[in-house]
Amino acid sequence: MSVSMYQASVPVLVRALTNLSAVLKKGEEHAKTRNIAEEVLLNTRITPDMFPLARQVQIATDMAKGAAYRLSGEQPPAMADDETTFEQLQQRIAKVIGMLEAFKPEQIDGSEERAIVLKGRTGDRHFTGRPYLFEYVMPNVYFHCTTAYAILRGAGVVVGKSDFLGH
Repeated sequence: MSVSMYQASVPVLVRALTNLSAVLKKGEEHAKTRNIAEEVLLNTRITPDMFPLARQVQIATDMAKGAAYRLSGEQPPAMADDETTFEQLQQRIAKVIGMLEAFKPEQIDGSEERAIVLKGRTGDRHFTGRPYLFEYVMPNVYFHCTTAYAILRGAGVVVGKSDFLGH
């Protein structure tokens, strides 16, 4: 039995974002119990040339949202990327999960060969649906979720592999 493009995207992306939300919640609790200003954690980076925590969450959600919309043949709605609190990031994650859950399998299934063009700073990137999902979206979502996890872990938040995996 084969796995459909919907099954390989929407439920997997929802789970990744749900787990990211749980990790962020632990980060927020850590900040409160240790009297760390939210903006300190939200602006923490692994290294100076990487994006801070808040941007990692924004990119993970943009990637997930973009996948469902593009695979369905629609243009993803823009988001402002102006979150400055844990609560706002949680709202963003919840909004994107809601967007993902609104998609039906018939909107995404059969998109393996759909042409997808991403406009970028260095030019257009051309994909078809399957490589877009498996070679671009999924690695990016997991990269940014992992980086957010690593930032919080490095800041002393007590999280483990089971938090990342949602077990």
